[in-house]
Amino acid sequence: MQKGNIGVTTENIFPVIKKFLYSDHEIFLRELVSNAVDATQKLKTLSSIGEYNGELGDLTVHVAVDKEKETITVSDHGIGLTTEEIDKYINQIAFSGANDFLEKYKNDANAIIGHFGLGFYSAFMVAKKVEIVTKSYQEGSHAVKWSCDGSPEFTIEECDKAERGTDIILHIDDDCKEFLEENRLSGLLKKYCSFLPVSIAFGKKKEWKDGKQVETAEDNIINDSNPLWTRKPGDLKDEDYKNFYRELYPMSDEPLFWIHLNVDYPFHLTGVLYFPKVKSNIELNKNKIQLYCNQVYVTDSVEGIVPDFLTLLHGVLDSPDIPLNVSRSYLQSDSNVKKISTYITKKVSDRLQSIFKNDRKQFEEKWNDLKIFINYGMLTQEDFYERARNFALFTDTDGKHYTYEEYNTLIKENQTDKDGNLVYLYAANKDEQYAYIETAKNKGYSVLLMDGPLDIAIVGMLEQKFEKSHFTRVDGDVIDNLIVKEEKKADTLKAGQSEALTAIFKSQIPQMEKAEFHIQPMAMGENSQPITITQSEYMRRMKEMANIQAGMSFYGEMPDMFNLVVNTDHPLVKGILTDEESSCAAKLTPLQAALEENEKQIDVLKKAQEGKKDEEISTDEKDEKEALHKKQDELKTQKEAVYAAYAADNKIVRQLVDLALLQNGMLKGEALNKFVTRSIELIK
Repeated sequence: MQKGNIGVTTENIFPVIKKFLYSDHEIFLRELVSNAVDATQKLKTLSSIGEYNGELGDLTVHVAVDKEKETITVSDHGIGLTTEEIDKYINQIAFSGANDFLEKYKNDANAIIGHFGLGFYSAFMVAKKVEIVTKSYQEGSHAVKWSCDGSPEFTIEECDKAERGTDIILHIDDDCKEFLEENRLSGLLKKYCSFLPVSIAFGKKKEWKDGKQVETAEDNIINDSNPLWTRKPGDLKDEDYKNFYRELYPMSDEPLFWIHLNVDYPFHLTGVLYFPKVKSNIELNKNKIQLYCNQVYVTDSVEGIVPDFLTLLHGVLDSPDIPLNVSRSYLQSDSNVKKISTYITKKVSDRLQSIFKNDRKQFEEKWNDLKIFINYGMLTQEDFYERARNFALFTDTDGKHYTYEEYNTLIKENQTDKDGNLVYLYAANKDEQYAYIETAKNKGYSVLLMDGPLDIAIVGMLEQKFEKSHFTRVDGDVIDNLIVKEEKKADTLKAGQSEALTAIFKSQIPQMEKAEFHIQPMAMGENSQPITITQSEYMRRMKEMANIQAGMSFYGEMPDMFNLVVNTDHPLVKGILTDEESSCAAKLTPLQAALEENEKQIDVLKKAQEGKKDEEISTDEKDEKEALHKKQDELKTQKEAVYAAYAADNKIVRQLVDLALLQNGMLKGEALNKFVTRSIELIK
């Protein structure tokens, strides 16, 4: 028997490994099974080049658990190890500054294991003792047993083992007994080993017999050693791709379509990427791409390998150029990874362009599902926008689709304002903004439907990309102000009428939390609606962006600002003005006279104080000025009270306000109940 100390510079590396790597301790199974597969693959290579002439036999890797002995065993029939090889590859972990490095990377198990080739030593994350029973494929080799209890001390002795290959026996530590559960091990094998290129057996297949499950003699193979992405696209049918998708994502809808990747230069990459059906929730569908290295599962967190917008895709990527033990810092700096990212972006855009060109009907049918990928890509990656602008689509409120160029041609003649700006009208909700859409259509305008979760951001981006163009929501202003074709006509209202309308209608707007209304009398033609509610394009857009973009919460807290536009040409509004003048004259005339007299006194005082410094104005003059302004405010308040009292008794005023609110989904609670009651009274 040989005894010795493992060659490490730190006194005892195993407790350090276990302490620092505990959060990732499940990867021990991936590492050990991967090593077993490597040993098997090496034997197959030696056989293929004539350096091993024996029978290969059954090359299945076996994983077994013994709950009574509290062991997990990983067995292969690969090349095995000689005593010298054990000493070289197992005993000599020679590196300097180990403690410093482990402290630096204590939260990144993969970086440590990958950096020092510690795959085998991940066994000590879960085991208090590890044994290797191995026999080399080389002629005349003797079987040897290596044993270590988690200290630097080990033993090597000859043992009995008839067949070549390696058994690694883990005596599971007391705090890791969960790994002795069959379901726990089965889950890890499914996660990490489902597509390894050598058959992996975990126990025996089971079948129902006499009302209970019993083991059969047949190995339970848990992996597909020839997965779909390793096969030639020409040998595959659509149903093969769909079946593989169902295997990866059992509860998902059928994918829209897929891209089979296969590149040998300047890097190696294979895989299949699927476009899933996604409507709105971006985050929910991220991290569904599985990354493999030579069919060994690495991670499903692929940021850095694929562009951010393509993390919405599903599927598999496999590249030996990305190390098995991959770290985030590596992904951010490695040139191969950047090349892979660029390649995938190009491949995806080429595929989309091809579908659009060859089967536009199919592309348009799937546009609602596709646009979240394409919009996200255009927003986050400039080079993708340059590619995607040729197949990205606008959809109008009638469901017709146009490329950006096609739509520009369609609206250029009719939707260019007096300053030469092209105005893109859009609606965010076809039902809620129906009346505004119809008004625009009646004017001969086209209205886009922009109801996606990223559309408000797309609008902002396209305004920067398109020359002399801006987007305006169809309810952002009255129709004549959306696309101003000529200079506005002068207001035809008589003196005081604008003030009267403003006070009358403002008094009848119900109180709403975080909402403010500005009354705007405007001549809109007698066939237009008497009252229209609009919202500032700028403020609404800022509030919508606040919902999806950090750092804009200030806008989200501001009240909604609405314009209540009163059509001074409409017969009902004219009737209100006429009725108000006769009904309120007795009360308003003396108030107006007092206001005008008070304004004269303010003007006189103002002129007398012109050119004087503050300290040159007497206290009496200051008091007089303050008293006049206070009186002015009181008289204005009294006038507004007269208008409000008139409006409260005029059912037409309140009815018009409520109809406008109702049309915009803003009439609720008590105000809605009063509207219904008033409507019934007016019908009687």
